[in-house]
Parts: sequence; structure tokens; C-alpha cells
Amino acid sequence: MDRNLALEFVRVTEAASLASARWMGRGDEKAADAAAVDAMRKAFDVVHMDGTVVIGEGERDEAPMLYIGEKVGSNVKDAPALDIALDPLEGTTICATGGPGAISVIAVAEKGKFLHAPDTYMDKIACGPAAKGKIDIDKSATENIRAVAEALRKPVSDLTVVILNRPRHEALIAEARKTGARINLIGDGDVSAAVAAAWPDSGIDLLIGIGGAPEGVISAAAMQCLGGDFQGRLKFRNQEERDRAKRMGVTDLDKKFTIDELASGSVMFIATGVTDGALLKGVRFGANGAAKTHSVVMRSATGTIRTIEAFHDLSRKPSLNV
Repeated sequence: MDRNLALEFVRVTEAASLASARWMGRGDEKAADAAAVDAMRKAFDVVHMDGTVVIGEGERDEAPMLYIGEKVGSNVKDAPALDIALDPLEGTTICATGGPGAISVIAVAEKGKFLHAPDTYMDKIACGPAAKGKIDIDKSATENIRAVAEALRKPVSDLTVVILNRPRHEALIAEARKTGARINLIGDGDVSAAVAAAWPDSGIDLLIGIGGAPEGVISAAAMQCLGGDFQGRLKFRNQEERDRAKRMGVTDLDKKFTIDELASGSVMFIATGVTDGALLKGVRFGANGAAKTHSVVMRSATGTIRTIEAFHDLSRKPSLNV
């Protein structure tokens, strides 16, 4: 995959972040998400690729744009064929309430290298490079917490585990607390949380629990770039979701997916902060139409991680000056 595409994709996440950040704290999740989707879709038009959305805003009859199967990019002759997994605004509630950690995110792979995950739940576990190969989603939370602590050569009491704060996780949270580990409960945004598990000095060592399956694929792509580990298993809420998974090519509905089965080959991960978080700063709006964004770009081929601070003159970008 052409490494020069990385900067093009940053422009796409920047556009979505700038548009949605205008809605921070205004209590309107739909408006924030719509602004991100519209800006991202327009920004894709000038990227030199023949792209296909494989993880997006939903199926065609559910989403007006960035739907699963939609073609994006300039699609000119000799443009590379790429699969795109995206979330224009990961953390819509976070953005609407002005909370921490909302991002705009894209993962990119060569064609056929992402799991085409249905819009359902996924049981997930993620850790950093030092504990790679030590986690197993089939084992208990206690066993995984102890395994990661041993790999990191720290007592369990110094380990930090991040879990989505949901009623479905009551037993999981209780078990994790019983081990003596430190627990970080989050309200939303488990892509950022998964990335944090492999991010140096993030303070997060392990992610466990059930979240969105599409976000699981995006997280796995990031972990490929960071050298971390990720496993997932689809958790269906009804027969309709099971049927949808079969239509998308999932043959074993109870399969434990490894990181390489979720995202493989040459992968890129690109994210721009919308609100301040542990990984990225949020959008800053200054005087006279100025704005500042903070992004990260990762490539699995080289393991290179770049952070980019960009300054924008929104008076020259009228479509984003909303």
C-alpha cells in the first residue's frame, strides 16, 4: 500500500473531526454524527484509490452514505483497490456531552484483508506488545488479568483494565475488581480504549468486555500497527443479526477471531481527535476562523507511528465552517 496515502487519509479524518467538533456539548448526537459523515464522504472524493467501505454506517438501506459496499475515492485508472473500515464519529454521545475521547477514525487494508463484521456486538480482549500471545478470550477475566500482569512484570494491583460501563458488564466488573486490579470504566469509545492498551504511557494495560463488532475490526487494525494483540467473538442479539452475518460471509458464528483473522496484510490506522482524550487532543477553534487538529497515523508494514498537529484556516474551507 502506498505510504503517501496516509496523508490523504489524515485529511479525511481531519475533515470529519472539524465538522463534528462544532457540535461538541450541544446535546445533539444525530447532528454531530451527520456532520462527521457528510464531511468524511466529501473528503474521500479526492483520495487516489478505488475504495470499498466494508465497515461503515450500516447497510445501504439504513445509511444514505458511507454504507457497507459503497465505493469511495477518485476511482481513476490504476487507483489501488482498498477496503475501508471507518467511524466518522466514534463516540457520538461523548461529543454531544463534551466528554473525553471522541475521535474520527479510518482503518485501511488491501482488498479482502478485513473481516466483514456485521453490525452486532463482539466480545473483545486487547493488550499491548509485551503481553502479545498471553491473552485468550476463552479464559476468565481473572486468568487474563494475571497473565498480562505477569507479562508486564508488575503486580496485579498495578494493572489497569478498561471496561465499558454497561449493565451487561456487572459480573465482569465485579470479577475484575476482585483480582485487585485497577479498573477504568468508560461510557463510550472502545476503539480509543483498545488502542490505549497498546499505547506507550497511556496508563491502560488491558481491554476486556463486549462492544460493537465493527469497532472491533478497526481496533484490530490499530493493534496490528502497534504490535499488540486482539481477539474477538461475535455476540448476536437476535436471529436477524445471525442471518446478516451469514450473508456477509461469516460461516462459524461462534468462532474466536484472532487479530490476523480480523485485520491482516498491510494495514493503516488513522484517527483525529474530536474531544480531548488520553490519545489525542480535541479540535481547538481559535480566532478569525483558525482551528487546530491532532491526529495519529500508523502503518503495520513498518510499525511507524506519526502524530500530526495541523493548523487550519477555515475561512478557506467554507464547507467545514459550519
